Amino acid sequence: RPATRSDAGTPAPAALPGPYPTMAVPPGVPAAPRPPTHEAGRPIAYLTFDDGPDPTWTPRVLALLTRYQAQATFFVVGEEATRFPRQLAAVRAAGHAVGNHTYTHPWLTKLKAAQVAAELARTDAVIGGSRCVRPPGGFVNASVGAVIARSHKVTQLWDIDTRDWARPGVPAIVAATTAHLRPGVTVLMHDGGGDRTQSVQALAAVLPALAAKGYVFRSLPACR
Repeated sequence: RPATRSDAGTPAPAALPGPYPTMAVPPGVPAAPRPPTHEAGRPIAYLTFDDGPDPTWTPRVLALLTRYQAQATFFVVGEEATRFPRQLAAVRAAGHAVGNHTYTHPWLTKLKAAQVAAELARTDAVIGGSRCVRPPGGFVNASVGAVIARSHKVTQLWDIDTRDWARPGVPAIVAATTAHLRPGVTVLMHDGGGDRTQSVQALAAVLPALAAKGYVFRSLPACR
């Protein structure tokens, strides 16, 4: 794996405030519209999982989502989807949305436009295409955005970074989600890129906790 996919995780840009920053799409970048906040009067949470598919963690995440009748969005790394096509097929078979998370997980702002385009196109070829992109680390600028636009996609970032990639402990991951919860929230978690034991254990706590508050779990409309 490239160094950017190490277990140290994905660093948040230093300019962003707070321990669990919302990642905002900068001006000039085609952004996904804000998704609905409620369905039939019930608040919606949009759970998203990056860096898979993985033969160990993706099935465990899928099993939990099924248990709570939850739909989610998986931002897939093309390289991993090539290695583990059965896990990608299982995600789709369960009705979850799939987004493009590049082929090798580089920081796109460090690449030339042609390289960005190749990262997206190679992943599309593996996953069967997608309407949305999540740039690794949330790093996107006007140049990268122009490539995304030419690919007829939108950028989908997140509202809550649980920082599960850093393995801060299950209680910290759960607290990151519940403390910043609001209707229509998009939550960043991971089902690949390292040991996701804590992520799975936290998900097992987050799902019933949010369900008890009346939340339903849906995939992001921009990625369907």
